[in-house]
Amino acid sequence: MASNEGASLPDSRSPDLGLSHPTRDEQIIIWSDTSASWIDSLTLPLYLKESLFLTGVPLAKNEGMTAWILVDKKFAPDQRQIFCSCESFRKRSLISDADGNVSDHIVHGIASVFCSPKLRGHAYPVRMMQELAKTLYTWQTDNLKCVGSILYSDIGQDYYAKLGWHPNISNSHFEFKPILIPKPIMVKDILVSGVEALCARDEALIRKAMAIPSKGTDRRMTIIPDLDHMAWHFAKEHFTCEYLFEKSPQTKGAIVGSPGKQIWAVWTHRYYGRPDAEVTNNVLYILRLVMERDETASRLPLDAEKKLVGKDFDEQVGYMKAVLRAAQAEAAEWKLDVIKLWDPTPLVQDMVTKSGIECKMVQREADSIASGLWYTSSSQADGPAPLWLNNEHYAWL
Repeated sequence: MASNEGASLPDSRSPDLGLSHPTRDEQIIIWSDTSASWIDSLTLPLYLKESLFLTGVPLAKNEGMTAWILVDKKFAPDQRQIFCSCESFRKRSLISDADGNVSDHIVHGIASVFCSPKLRGHAYPVRMMQELAKTLYTWQTDNLKCVGSILYSDIGQDYYAKLGWHPNISNSHFEFKPILIPKPIMVKDILVSGVEALCARDEALIRKAMAIPSKGTDRRMTIIPDLDHMAWHFAKEHFTCEYLFEKSPQTKGAIVGSPGKQIWAVWTHRYYGRPDAEVTNNVLYILRLVMERDETASRLPLDAEKKLVGKDFDEQVGYMKAVLRAAQAEAAEWKLDVIKLWDPTPLVQDMVTKSGIECKMVQREADSIASGLWYTSSSQADGPAPLWLNNEHYAWL
């Protein structure tokens, strides 16, 4: 433990405090402290092993992930107290303006914000987040402008909003129950080898949707659902499942239909507790749902009613039902308790409702609140929020 632990605690506004990066030994201290909150179904040794493992997987490796700590700058590494900590992930994103001009940018995802219980009540996380807001604007932008940062609050909507990260206008999801049934014949499994090509097709569809001029909507933003995001979730899934079951899921999603009319879902298995525990809340998260014929995916008010009709609609409803039935079968096979589909488009909502599959819509108020801080052209962290497209689980970390 740091040698200055017994010293009196500094004021969070002290000029001596600042951001730094933890050493290997300091990182182990952080992971040990955070285990009580995020150990999920693992043991402590395995949680420490997983934490190290996840620093070397896509999205995190090659400095894609940065670990941050708030410390007293007067003390040397490994001789300083860690007042709080977090991580940031560099994410590829797109911005489009009202004329449909699409440009590539960086959005940083902030995760794992943590302050030890014995240090809470001193506003150290407030100071850390204030410093991050200033620092991330120019952090590892790879010659691309950083337009903002996002996080997912598990402590409600108010705390981070006061610091500049305001809740997205929508934080909703569908929930479905697992059912032990055969997967529909028309559905094809998505294997890991097929995910990269689907991500590329998805990105092309997104760029096309964002290029539509948007009267009344000045800016739209999306985190690109690329292979790195999917692979991070797959890596976490693999580590946990190998421990729990001594095997890992091979099916990464389901796809149905012919090109141009396809619907597909990419998913991940998340175990917050052991499946044999008395009470569990383990989830099959649909990381990304893609419907090639969904014009409402633009999220523009003028496109909200551009829904299919007649045989076209019935065909797509059948495809949607098949993909969701495959997800229900997958969840049941892997002893998960619920399937969650975040941020469905207006057309997807309509089709799910008409599919006959039992479900409920949940408005998240306390946990996984997608929130964003947006920069102005002068790097001030008080810019207006863009319309966030595809606020789906792939972007959560």
